[in-house]
Amino acid sequence: MPGHDATDTAARDQDSGVARVRPGRRLLLNLLLLTALAILFTVPTRAFVAQAFRVPTGSMANTLRPGDRVLVSRLVYHLRGIHRGDIIVFSGTGSWGPSPARMGSPLDRWFRDTLTAAGLASSGTDYIKRVIGLPGDHVACCNARGLITVNGIPLREGDYLFPGERPSSLPFQVTVPPGRLWVMGDHRADSEDSRDHPQDPGDGTVPESAVVGRAFLVLWPPSQLGTLPIPGTFSQPALAHRSPAPAPGRVRVAALRARR
Repeated sequence: MPGHDATDTAARDQDSGVARVRPGRRLLLNLLLLTALAILFTVPTRAFVAQAFRVPTGSMANTLRPGDRVLVSRLVYHLRGIHRGDIIVFSGTGSWGPSPARMGSPLDRWFRDTLTAAGLASSGTDYIKRVIGLPGDHVACCNARGLITVNGIPLREGDYLFPGERPSSLPFQVTVPPGRLWVMGDHRADSEDSRDHPQDPGDGTVPESAVVGRAFLVLWPPSQLGTLPIPGTFSQPALAHRSPAPAPGRVRVAALRARR
């Protein structure tokens, strides 16, 4: 329209009471809004319902791969007990080595915790593994067919083990102490798990109280999107009947290899 310019637009905005927001200020307002939403929704959800978790290593391949984001239910174990075959996230603090020192300012820690809650970073003290043995279970490797047994029942793990991999190259046997769990990665040759912590409390087992929750859904990447059901081998009714087992303890007859 003839005579239309920026001065006319500014005058009309001023007359109508509309305040024009500069791009830089709009960006700042959006950032503040996102921060408020993160505090309002992410933190309570993480504390009581679910949280995202970034898979840090290949110890659960091919079920989970480095960089995958999974959704972890924090509520499920208030409704039912931990099951064999569950993929769990747990804290290794006090069980698998000392807790690292918390460095940085409170703002740095808040920023890191926010990224961790969103599944964009890993705390470095949390692990993700599959539950193989529950309290009181006798877990051993391996029987004459090379299979891990739980209470004398062989586990056929082909559905989730890394392709071409043996259930374990390290012979062991353990009776899981009360209140603790025997956990292993699906990529057994590249998993630091219960087999590798004989010097820690519980002879490599982890306390149930350290469990953050159950990983039940892969969120990212889209090609991996899907649920994480319990494999069929753990539904064998005979697993629930615990057979006589040696006294608590584990026998290792092979040297440890470096794992992640």
